[in-house]
Amino acid sequence: MDIDLVITELEVGGAERALTQLAVALHDEGDRVRVFSLSPPPVRDGLVDRLDGAGIPVCFGSARSWRDIVPLRRRLRAWLRERPEAICQSFLFHANVLTATCLESDRRAVAGIRVAERRAVRCIIEKRALRRFDHVVCVSQAVAQFADSRLGVTADRCSVIGNAVEADRFRSVDPFDWRSIGWEEEARVALFIGRFHPQKNLAALQRTAPSWLADDTSRKLVLVGDGPQRQSLEAWATGIGPDRVRVMPWQPDVAPLLAACRVLVLPSRYEGMPNVILEAMAAGRPVVCSRVEGSEELVGGDEQQSYPLDEDVQLIERMDCFLGDGELAERVGASNRQRVCDRFSVAKMAAAYRRTYRTVLASASGPPLSPMSSGF
Repeated sequence: MDIDLVITELEVGGAERALTQLAVALHDEGDRVRVFSLSPPPVRDGLVDRLDGAGIPVCFGSARSWRDIVPLRRRLRAWLRERPEAICQSFLFHANVLTATCLESDRRAVAGIRVAERRAVRCIIEKRALRRFDHVVCVSQAVAQFADSRLGVTADRCSVIGNAVEADRFRSVDPFDWRSIGWEEEARVALFIGRFHPQKNLAALQRTAPSWLADDTSRKLVLVGDGPQRQSLEAWATGIGPDRVRVMPWQPDVAPLLAACRVLVLPSRYEGMPNVILEAMAAGRPVVCSRVEGSEELVGGDEQQSYPLDEDVQLIERMDCFLGDGELAERVGASNRQRVCDRFSVAKMAAAYRRTYRTVLASASGPPLSPMSSGF
């Protein structure tokens, strides 16, 4: 198959990593894959290097804001016209919306919804864009329910295909040495990895950490990432003290940190299917996450590892359990690793996408869809 993949950007993130895994897996199976990123080449180019290394062509629209929409649309439309028989798959809101305006009337296309973001204007825009696509892939059942209720994507036009993780990468990695930052080797570390952004609800950790860190000085918290809240988090961590809380920069490889931590914590307000939970599970670590879209599905509804959003007492209880009981953490972590290996392999993800594409292409004899107006 000829497959054109369109995404908003290729900075390292969950959706971007999933696209890269998918592109490489499809390419390795003999499909002819190309990638178009609406944004300029990323600062952190690890995903681009991987695509280049696999021989997958990558084109950049180099748009920095919606003010660049006219030349960006021109570039994307020209790129899509180079292979009119290819099936097109877009990922993320901006890519879905722009791709919808660039498709020819007979072009078969699939959209991808990765998060359940409920802002009214965004939902109105994306709902209209999704009418142009033959099919929609949602990253979790909860996101599919959101797409049905808020975006008009009925079950007959929707598939659920979760993210995947390369589990072998986490099996034999050398753990991060906490002594390198001045902590004892056996520190019991709660780890957050992600964007320092309100979506991730880091305020919940700021409220509750003093309780579950308590007087046990072997308990620690590490926040890894970058984003608009970095400065305020660093100030808060300084107030708690560097012997208990550290804010670390974004890391190109988080496997050593996951191998060394006791538990991963993710108190997000909304998600799609967070890769960092998959990676923690692949590393054999327990998780404490809010019961939001995708996160709860990954841990299989396990109430030991999830809690209702903003229920601070339950968050504290779960953190206390894993930080205080090493045997429990190992037992739950081993179960998590097995769940990932059984259900969330890259091969299974790629096979599910390929089946979806073949089904959509098989419907090509049906009536063509109406193109969206260029003024969208």
